[in-house]
Amino acid sequence: MPDRDNAPAPGALDRDKLYAARLHAARVRPYLATALFALNAMESRRVPTMAVDRHWRCYVSAAFVDRTPVEELAGVWVHEVSHLLRDHHGRSDRVARERGLTGPGERLRMNIAADCEINDDVFGDGLVRPEGAVTPASLQLPAGELMEDYLRQFRLGPRTQSMSWLDCGSGADGLERDWELGPDGAHGLSAHEQDAVRFRVAQGINARPGNTPKGWRRWAEEAFQPPQPWRELLGAAVRSAASGAGAGEDYTYGRPSRRSAGMPGVVLPSLRRMPPRVCVVIDTSGSVSDAELGSALREVAAISRAVGGRRDLVGVLPCDAAARTVHPLCHAEGIPLVGGGGTDLRTGFAKALRAQPRPDVVVVLTDGQTPWPDTRPPCRTVVGLFPRHPSASWDENDPEYVPDSPPEWARVVVIGSAPAGTAGR
Repeated sequence: MPDRDNAPAPGALDRDKLYAARLHAARVRPYLATALFALNAMESRRVPTMAVDRHWRCYVSAAFVDRTPVEELAGVWVHEVSHLLRDHHGRSDRVARERGLTGPGERLRMNIAADCEINDDVFGDGLVRPEGAVTPASLQLPAGELMEDYLRQFRLGPRTQSMSWLDCGSGADGLERDWELGPDGAHGLSAHEQDAVRFRVAQGINARPGNTPKGWRRWAEEAFQPPQPWRELLGAAVRSAASGAGAGEDYTYGRPSRRSAGMPGVVLPSLRRMPPRVCVVIDTSGSVSDAELGSALREVAAISRAVGGRRDLVGVLPCDAAARTVHPLCHAEGIPLVGGGGTDLRTGFAKALRAQPRPDVVVVLTDGQTPWPDTRPPCRTVVGLFPRHPSASWDENDPEYVPDSPPEWARVVVIGSAPAGTAGR
């Protein structure tokens, strides 16, 4: 018989059921256990289901807990803690500043985009998808992308009308609600405590990466990298090259030139700026380490964001002594970096410039142990240079050999250097 003495009062939060769901979530996703048990659950009549604030408080609707099976509640626990681990509140704030997005409608879009990032691979394997969970497929969007990518691909409208109730709290979109306790309220985690939780979760994922989805593996690899200002410099160099005079420009008759008015009977084309195309040449020679190749793939994703997130305009070309095939950028994890021999990036330049349509910018990621083209390519060039210690030998057969520096016509950014050393040409 049920224990009537311990049963919750009518309308009260059934904490036994709520915590049983959390325990189930920790059992099926053990690498998230530290984060799940760091959340402080608080009853709230103003949230439709469950929501989190940026201080790691979880607000819970008693009615929602009462009507939802334990297995589905476990999925909601994982979903909400995922917002906090992936810093969706901080990322939403940055996107809002960069793109000038204001108002609750834009924050709802951020919540939906963040849900798409989480829900594409978080369920299954013992974790039931909650009813009404937003997925990329429900918006006819591809899986495996980030919140920032999804945010560019949809607007509020008929397809999102059924999602207007969605409210995962400021932990999902950065906008504080009046029902949240705020930074000075009780039961929140400090910034140091939040970092400690993220560190423990990342450790657990990196220790057993084969048991976790791709999205979580990617997060764990990037969660605690040291500050790298050169990444901003690399993005700035690419944006500068892509926006320079002549880059991405072409004549079109789709919008006739205004000068046509002075020449009756003659239609003149206008010069329009088209989205720039970028080809990333990655040095896959034996002198480049696996860690540097992994870093190169992360830079490819950063480069795509630097040109507006248009992955279809970014190609990747592995090259050692011979150039390979130009791969379109869909998911950086799927690009085969074949190589391991000597280095001659001149073949990479030649292959990139033969592509149709020709790129507006060529980005080269290399350790610099290569000959360079004798003449300046007919497009802008950015070189991301993996650093080498001055005492390192460049050539085992000739200890005195030092490779040529990148040419003067290339914009150079030293990858992994400190702020004082990252100033490129």
